[in-house]
Amino acid sequence: MAHKVDLIGFGGVGQGFVEILREKGWKLKKEHLDFKVVSISDLYKGSLHHPDGLCLDKVMSSIKETGSLDSYPDQPGLIRGWSTQETIEKSNADSVVEMTFTDVVTGQPAIDHCTWAFSNKKNVVMTNKGPVALAYDTLSKLARENGVRWSFEGAVMSGSPALRLPLETLTGNDINEIRGILNGTTNYMLMRMEEGLSYKEALQEAKEKGYAEADPTADVEGYDVLYKVLILANVVLGVPLKRDDVTCEGITGVTQSAIEEAKRSGKCWKLIGSLKRTEEGVKGSVAPEMVTLDDPLAGVSGAMNAITYQCDLSGPITLVGAGAGIKETGFAVLIDLIHMERGR
Repeated sequence: MAHKVDLIGFGGVGQGFVEILREKGWKLKKEHLDFKVVSISDLYKGSLHHPDGLCLDKVMSSIKETGSLDSYPDQPGLIRGWSTQETIEKSNADSVVEMTFTDVVTGQPAIDHCTWAFSNKKNVVMTNKGPVALAYDTLSKLARENGVRWSFEGAVMSGSPALRLPLETLTGNDINEIRGILNGTTNYMLMRMEEGLSYKEALQEAKEKGYAEADPTADVEGYDVLYKVLILANVVLGVPLKRDDVTCEGITGVTQSAIEEAKRSGKCWKLIGSLKRTEEGVKGSVAPEMVTLDDPLAGVSGAMNAITYQCDLSGPITLVGAGAGIKETGFAVLIDLIHMERGR
């Protein structure tokens, strides 16, 4: 039986996920995995629902023709115009895939989307950091009470399994410390500053390449990494750290003279998100650090991400991979859905 899915938000990641289903659908079915998109709801592109599933070829044709879902052809049983709340509450989906933009201060509207889904006995897969970082305990409890699952692999390192690796593959270890490069924009900028660009030039280039947003504050001030550190604390270490528990400093204070000093010392600058178990409890921080060149994080260049887990049994394990990208994040959605389906 097909696993029915609502897509809430249909920007780059949502369209990337649909393209993966179009490309890989036949292969998934051979492995007895059949995902059927029954609803799409987007604030700007419109909404569609059909209980038997939408034709993904026609969905993408409509987007390419009009930038919206307006030209998707009418058919018996098709419903247009549901709000996001109506889509989540009224559709016959098993799972809601939440891919809207989140206000990282409030976690909204994605927190509400999770609440509506769980209250209606629907699983949630999401790529949003906000709800996991800001409302993990509350939403986890609500999901458990309603007998549904909540997955968010894509919220930390996109398609790289930064959560599934420690929770599943490394289970049995005590993880005493986590250190990571969790923001590709700032890692790219620091690399280019090492190569001679000024901070301003590196930021401009990052914008031109699409790594940095028009407003890069969340990246350069470290807030993006801060929320990922909170997710790792809550989910991997089981410690309910809050925003004010983690010290946060971005890269805006890293000068060209500091870059040169690091080179003379045989080191390089990286923006590091870290968690460490101490006698006083788990300490979290986000800050630029001069790391030695033999540190596995030192060799991670460009917009790549990496994370090192210090394990008592297996020793240090480092995962390196893309921390962003439409296809990579679409894959994170797919793998979460596959795990849900196999666990049914």
